[in-house]
Amino acid sequence: MDELKNLSRLDGEAIVLKKTEHGISRRNIDADALKILFRLHSLKFTAYLTGGAVRDMLLGKTPKDFDIVTDARPGQIKKYFQRVFIIGRRFRLAHVHFSGGKVIEVATFRKHSSSAGPVAAQERDVQETLYGTPREDAWRRDITINALFFDAVTSTLIDYVGGLADLRQKKIRIIGDCGERFHEDPVRIWRVIRYAARAGFAIDENVEREIMAKRHLLAACSGARLFEEFYKDLNHAAATPVFEGLQRYGLLVHIIGRAGENYQTDAARFARLVQLMEIEDCEKANGFRPKFDELCAIFFWPWLEPQLAPATTPGDSHAILKKAFQDAGMSVLLPKSLRAQVTELLVLAVKMIRALRSGRVRWSMRARTQYVPAARLCFLFEKSRAPEGGESFESLFRQAYPHAQGPGPERGPRQRRLK
Repeated sequence: MDELKNLSRLDGEAIVLKKTEHGISRRNIDADALKILFRLHSLKFTAYLTGGAVRDMLLGKTPKDFDIVTDARPGQIKKYFQRVFIIGRRFRLAHVHFSGGKVIEVATFRKHSSSAGPVAAQERDVQETLYGTPREDAWRRDITINALFFDAVTSTLIDYVGGLADLRQKKIRIIGDCGERFHEDPVRIWRVIRYAARAGFAIDENVEREIMAKRHLLAACSGARLFEEFYKDLNHAAATPVFEGLQRYGLLVHIIGRAGENYQTDAARFARLVQLMEIEDCEKANGFRPKFDELCAIFFWPWLEPQLAPATTPGDSHAILKKAFQDAGMSVLLPKSLRAQVTELLVLAVKMIRALRSGRVRWSMRARTQYVPAARLCFLFEKSRAPEGGESFESLFRQAYPHAQGPGPERGPRQRRLK
């Protein structure tokens, strides 16, 4: 980052850094992404690497995704490359597929949608009005540090929006008027907090003020779209910092309703959530990948645990969980199947926790499909750590009740008696 010292952007003027001034090496770029960039250049198109890949390389991190932006139209990309799938309706993107399931997204430079005029009847005309120049494409993006372009052919770095200075200052700043940008798309508020949390950057003071003023708009966003963001963050290898940021800026209540309100107002409950999420983040770092329904069960457990206290039977637990989700007033749309899976997991986990309290257990529950993950959750909730080498609910029960009858051998499927 020393090369970025004393950089500032003049209005209307791009900063262009040569190879010796930015430190990005083509060795850190995916070979297939480089093939696309050089192929487009050989066809006389302009093509840049952009987004998180450029940001991460400047920060000394290893990029995960390589997005490309070009002046080639989607149809031209499909013509010149194999295994290209065009997605999107109002603005079309090209997904170039490679072996091993790798997909590289190639987009055409476009301008800010508000300057594109009304959607015309002819799809092709609409597409043409949305296309723009590299400068327009940079200015229509959300965050300055994600709007940098890298020309792999000349090894030059291009900054139209002041992203280099913000990287040096470790600052998250919105491009343009942040109030207007948040009003156009409130999900940008969530993204700002995500990028700040993951990079360890500070959020610009003006952006912070607009977050507090516009955060309520998140509740009016599409529930399915909010779920995409929720899924992305909860599944991430470092989920905890993002949700700490969402709680700190008061967004959880606008996303997950009463559960979020509980986490906003009850410091002990939220501290418990952070503790559980940090354990899961460590597990992910060690190569364990919990399923999403398990992560959701852990995420909602501190909120649901006191509500489950009066339950005396699995039926009671099931009814309490069903009502809790129904009455929560969540803006995020949790799929019905996911709620059912989370409910089954927690009903089983509660049953195991009660067995540890009473010494009475029905080992027939081992036949349940969700038994293994529920047993892991039980251990996590009881011991506040992940189970290690052979530890399980059964080992906890034997430790607490050494003289109790243990589980018998697992029975196979019942054979039908022949008449």
